[in-house]
Amino acid sequence: MSTQYEIYVEDKDTHFHCGDEQRLLHAMQAQGLGSIPVGCKGGGCGICRIQITQGRYETRKMSRTHVTEEDELLGIVLSCRVTPKSDLSLRLAPKPKEGTSESAA
Repeated sequence: MSTQYEIYVEDKDTHFHCGDEQRLLHAMQAQGLGSIPVGCKGGGCGICRIQITQGRYETRKMSRTHVTEEDELLGIVLSCRVTPKSDLSLRLAPKPKEGTSESAA
């Protein structure tokens, strides 16, 4: 049986629920919410970049074009590649700027 966690989006002051086997972006969409921008839903575009500020989670493989190792250490991830392991708080994270060392990694 799946455990349900509460996900709080700080920028939008909204909550949604996500199962421990479900990716954040997919759970949000299934509930008809638009708290996180949606792109390709597969980790290739970087549109759904977020920064998790509180809670435990697991990530699937993410493109280093959109999330560098440094980003990941700061909790910046792609919401389409994350499953919660506790209640989470997050905020939207901007895409890396083109031509910076961030996007070249």
